[in-house]
Amino acid sequence: MPTLIVLAVLLFAITIFANVWTEVKWFDQLDAVRVFWTQWGWAIALGVLGTLLVGLVVYLNLRLALPKGDIEDSSSGTARYRQQVEQHRWLVRLVVPLVVGLIFGAPLAGEWRTYVMWLYRTSFGEVDPEFGQDVSFYVFSLPVLQSLLSLATTLIVLALIAAIAMHYLYGGISQDNGKLTLTRRARIHFGVLGALASVVVAGFFWLSRYNMLLADNDKFSGASFTDINASLPGRTVLAIVALLVGILFVLAAVKGLWKLAGTGIAVGLVTMLVVSWAYPALVQNFQVTPNAVEKESPYIQRNIDATLDAYGLDDVETTTYSARTDAEAGQLQEDAQATAQIRLLDPTIVSPTFNQLQQNRQYYQFADQLAVDRYNIDDSERDTVIAVRELNLTGLDDSQRTWVNDHTVYTHGFGVAAAYGNTSTTRGAPQFFQKGIPSTGELGNYEPRVYFGQNVPEYSIVGAPDNVDPWEIDYPDDDAENGVVYSTYLGDGGPAISNMFEKLMFSIKFRSTDMFFSDRVTSESQILYTRDPQERVSKVAPYLTLDSKAYPAVVDMDNNEETPKRLVWIVDAYTTSNNYPYSARASLESATSDSMTSSSDAFGQPEEVNYIRNSVKAVVDAYDGSVTLYQWDEEDPVLKAWSKIFPDMLTPVDDMTGDLMSHVRYPEDMFKVQRTLMTQYHVTDAASFYSGGDFWNVPNEPTEGDTANPQQQPPYYLTLQMPEQDSAEFSLSTAFIPGGTTKRNVMTGFMAADANAGNEAGKVRDGYGKLRVLELPRDLTVPGPGQAQNNFLTDSTVSRELNLLRQGGTDVQMGNLLTLPVGGGLLYVQPVYVAASSGTTYPLLQYVLTSFGDGNPIGFGATLEEALDQTFGGDSGAEAGDAGVSGQKEDVTGGETEEPDDEATAEPTEEPTDESTEEPADDSTSGPVLDAQQQLDTALSKADQAMQDSSDAMANNDWEAYGKAQDELQAAIEDAIAAKQELEG
Repeated sequence: MPTLIVLAVLLFAITIFANVWTEVKWFDQLDAVRVFWTQWGWAIALGVLGTLLVGLVVYLNLRLALPKGDIEDSSSGTARYRQQVEQHRWLVRLVVPLVVGLIFGAPLAGEWRTYVMWLYRTSFGEVDPEFGQDVSFYVFSLPVLQSLLSLATTLIVLALIAAIAMHYLYGGISQDNGKLTLTRRARIHFGVLGALASVVVAGFFWLSRYNMLLADNDKFSGASFTDINASLPGRTVLAIVALLVGILFVLAAVKGLWKLAGTGIAVGLVTMLVVSWAYPALVQNFQVTPNAVEKESPYIQRNIDATLDAYGLDDVETTTYSARTDAEAGQLQEDAQATAQIRLLDPTIVSPTFNQLQQNRQYYQFADQLAVDRYNIDDSERDTVIAVRELNLTGLDDSQRTWVNDHTVYTHGFGVAAAYGNTSTTRGAPQFFQKGIPSTGELGNYEPRVYFGQNVPEYSIVGAPDNVDPWEIDYPDDDAENGVVYSTYLGDGGPAISNMFEKLMFSIKFRSTDMFFSDRVTSESQILYTRDPQERVSKVAPYLTLDSKAYPAVVDMDNNEETPKRLVWIVDAYTTSNNYPYSARASLESATSDSMTSSSDAFGQPEEVNYIRNSVKAVVDAYDGSVTLYQWDEEDPVLKAWSKIFPDMLTPVDDMTGDLMSHVRYPEDMFKVQRTLMTQYHVTDAASFYSGGDFWNVPNEPTEGDTANPQQQPPYYLTLQMPEQDSAEFSLSTAFIPGGTTKRNVMTGFMAADANAGNEAGKVRDGYGKLRVLELPRDLTVPGPGQAQNNFLTDSTVSRELNLLRQGGTDVQMGNLLTLPVGGGLLYVQPVYVAASSGTTYPLLQYVLTSFGDGNPIGFGATLEEALDQTFGGDSGAEAGDAGVSGQKEDVTGGETEEPDDEATAEPTEEPTDESTEEPADDSTSGPVLDAQQQLDTALSKADQAMQDSSDAMANNDWEAYGKAQDELQAAIEDAIAAKQELEG
């Protein structure tokens, strides 16, 4: 048995050592080993300090409770227990304090961030409006003081328990005729502990004065009128009373006046009830409630000002926007630059299409949600949907899933697929400008191998000697031997695993005997693990909260045209606090969750915050896994403190290349948090804020309809031009509807952030991050997203054609409903995708819906230009220059726009002929009416045949036939509409 115990302990120790050693090697490979030792060093130091401090306090109180002389009374009931204690003095006096110290003191290690941040604290340069304390006091110092008071409370409680136990065992506490008596030693002991406890209580009351500025009230955050004018003086009084009680405990210790101490405690409790409950209640009920607006307005204004500052909302540009609701030809001429870039490619829908057209092999895949970016193509900025072709081991057969294949052969993905956001091919597929394996297109020469990404094996072992044939699958090639090109990893992406000791350590870490005995682990091998870009950033910078999405970009990282570009992942990172005085709190879980993003997607996300800054832009190289943390916000005091704790980990933003800068965008999660706050804090007048009548809501996702658990509509990246902007810019935008419980879905506001961080000059644009809000007049009725969606789906032409499509063996998917402030009003644009309902299914863009204002025609066309012309009664004026018309359909090679057939685009608006308007003769079904009925029957028959042809073509992947059948369907539907109008007229 002892041997087994020794072996178990040895095995446990080796496992712990292996995990620590491999972690050190991982951090060392990233030149971040200081991060590992700093956080673990501080945690261990504080854990040891807490253990020793608690243990020492328990030990001292046990010793102080021991009498100096011998105990003569051996007949008491405690004699037997006392003898046991005397026989095991080392156990009671050393082991017990140590165990208690481990239990109650070691958890101090978990608060290492609190103490280290206080040591390296930095001034905010802002003071609170009540006490005049710098905000850094609340963010850095107050948490430490609270932690120390909590620790002191723990020490006093443990000391009291130890003192009671030992005094009782050794006769310091006894009963005489039912009366409790204390020896002088016990009396002094308890008196001192009581005095110390009183000081700690006084400290809690004193700090609670500052905590009032961090509290949440019914209407706003921070201290209210009652808090400042009733509770604050009361807590000051309570702190003084607690100190006086402490003096009474000292007198009790010296003079034995316990009744006096007890009276002091009773008076303190009564005082607490009066000053912390009764008096504030009277003030609230008789002063504040009848005059709430007047009394609370100064404190609400404090809350408004602090919240706007803490969330970076203090420089929002708000404009009253009297949106036009009428539409006329040529109305969009001045907004041609914005309309030319309207993104119709929905990144949440087209992933299956990317997979079908660009996956290439079953062991590759694209993410379910693709990324939106912009690239300079032919000297024109083009909105882009881009996706990384990552590894997908689940696509392999079970027979192929061996250890060798999983960890040494299939090691990386390959390249990206990128498509224009505003164009498609003639059959509705994405218009790719970067595609294929090897990767070809407009992005030029770049390193395409993806060893670090969002879907990679737990670990891969890469690298091999030069004299060994490569065995890592690179990409399929019909001209290569066995149809596959192999390669060997040449980067520096992971720790070496080149000798027996390293193999043993990593074999223990990953619990793999195959790794230890495999011949694929050579003297040149590296092991790649922790490969998700967000997870890598989270480990290298544990103090940052990360955005829920990492997005890819192909960029020049060294300003050298002769070296290949790099495929990188860009991760937005935030510094946060929950201790900004008077600032409103936001739940990151609810604020960042919408129909596209789960709240569980973010890394290191705190539960609530009331201060946030996008302080770091992290870049992870997809080939070598290197992590670069660019110090984006150089003024953030929280980041300044962390940069002192982890020196030399941040890279100046000036070191960003111009190409990389041009792909940095405004962070999505921060925008979601800001829009959540803006639903209330667009109201900057305290009286109006109190009433809450002008509060807004973020609309629910309109494409989901009435669901049991509706999700918010996500913000969208697209190029648009706000009324006060000089040109159209890549932006992130959202809509607002009225607040409260009403379901009236009309537009009340629109907010956009200038998301274009920089350009190829390598400098941050002055306009980057500028938030602009359009407030619509209260007496103006403009449809909100929900109403716009309803108007689309209930339009007779739209509903008829979509229903026909659904009955023809296809599924219809409504794309992202975009809102743009153009033409002096608000334009809604929504792509419509069609996919086969069975077999090989992937959505293709077939139609575009548009609406403007209220009462104008719904646009429904094969291209955006057609739809806009319908909405605006002819020429919309939406044509633009080099970027082409948004939503046009191009051939696969990016050629000229194909003009639709005359028959397919003919508008059924011709005036009826004289013959058609004549009164019928004796037979009501004869003449023109009969002709119209025959035309309707013929058109419906053609529509039915066209739907069948469409279904057959889609099942056979014959997209040329599918496009022809769709044109025939469109023509038949329009003929049917014309015939029906003639019958009804």
